[in-house]
Amino acid sequence: MIKKVVVIGPESTGKSTLCEQLAAHYATVWVPEYAREYLLKHGAGYQYDDLLTIAKGQVALEEKYLSSLETNKKQPPLLLIDTDLYVMKVWCEYVFGQCHSWILDQIVQRDYDLYLLCDTDLPWVKDELREYPDLESRRELYHIYKDIMLNQSVPWINISGDYEQRFQKAVKAVNEMLKH
Repeated sequence: MIKKVVVIGPESTGKSTLCEQLAAHYATVWVPEYAREYLLKHGAGYQYDDLLTIAKGQVALEEKYLSSLETNKKQPPLLLIDTDLYVMKVWCEYVFGQCHSWILDQIVQRDYDLYLLCDTDLPWVKDELREYPDLESRRELYHIYKDIMLNQSVPWINISGDYEQRFQKAVKAVNEMLKH
């Protein structure tokens, strides 16, 4: 059975970097954040309904990677996922004050084995898609994610420190999860 690890947190907290490092370490694949691809193609000026399209794209991308892992017996049964529908929920509610019911339904239906919550202690890196450079907004978003983690049943750990410390904490947590 394939174990699924989701890396979540506010923007510019090293989620993609951590996914890439972990995928290399475990010789497996990772699901990139669909929103980045979508916004680069369609422009950063998104509307509420775009977030539903992005959420559906994220789920489809995750399913595509999961299916390829299931058929490729050479890779370990581990899938790393850069963001999930909790991220979409937070994004919808933070920006628009509401969330699509499809996203909420999918959160209940989808199963994961471990969450890695990235803290805001890395320096913010500017790029054309990032919206919240101020530490206050990033901390507020981090606490929203932490509240979600505390109120759901999947094991999770906080990932903080420099890139190497984050990687070591993540490897330790994933190794522990893989034992069970």
